[in-house]
Amino acid sequence: MQNFNDLSAFATVARERSFTRAAARLGVSPSALSQTIRNLEERLGLRLLTRTTRSVAPTEAGERLLRTVAPRFEEIEAELAILNELRDAPAGTVRITAGEHPAISVLQPALKRFLPTYPDVNVEIIVDYGLTDIVAEGYDAGVRMGEQVAKDMIAVRIGPDIRMAVVGSPAYFERFSIPQAPQELTGHKCINMRLFPWGLEKDGRELKVRGDGQLVFNNLGLRLSSALDGLGVAYVPEDQVVQHVTDGRLVRVLEDWCPPFPGYHLYYPSRRHTSPALALLVDVLRYRG
Repeated sequence: MQNFNDLSAFATVARERSFTRAAARLGVSPSALSQTIRNLEERLGLRLLTRTTRSVAPTEAGERLLRTVAPRFEEIEAELAILNELRDAPAGTVRITAGEHPAISVLQPALKRFLPTYPDVNVEIIVDYGLTDIVAEGYDAGVRMGEQVAKDMIAVRIGPDIRMAVVGSPAYFERFSIPQAPQELTGHKCINMRLFPWGLEKDGRELKVRGDGQLVFNNLGLRLSSALDGLGVAYVPEDQVVQHVTDGRLVRVLEDWCPPFPGYHLYYPSRRHTSPALALLVDVLRYRG
């Protein structure tokens, strides 16, 4: 690639009509600046400036070159100024991939605090249960359980420990007995999430349960509403059913098989390439409990 420093130097001299003033503006000596312009003229095979003992003025070729290149350098300078402003006043779009539960329970409450303070920042959240390659898919960050974050990523904890809950409606348990052990779920209508077994644990013993049922969803709201409608037993995050259990609309079972586990983490590739907007959002999301 060509180095355009000499063109920028020429534009400065032509506008200032003085090697001395232009040199002071560029932070170089007048003699060095004069040599730069001389080298440019030799490279182009054209005289660009008419020099006298009192003044400097563009030639016809110099005027034409000035009209062409000066606006381009002004555009570049203006864009760099905007980028400097972004450093102080973050702007732009932050794209995040997350599961439905962290999007609802962690990201949404944080955005309520974050967005009014930074009106030039936009946040796009894509709900996805897969282990998305955020670099390949063009995301700035992702949200997953701590153990699901790749080792080469920077991970920041953004939520408390999580517990799951196995729940069903009172009407459902009038028809089906309350399970006392995970193995008894085989006799129940389980409201499942595709490809995700129920992870149950007690006294160091871990079980992955895949109960049969008529319903499979990849949506938290539909699983919860189906449990409320008495269509089966659901395995959902505890915070989503606490009030329903308190109100008697749902009955919690197998609670001793649902210990807490580490919560959600926001992860991203490198601090070096973190935008100011993402850096601020990370700080807002950081769990301090």
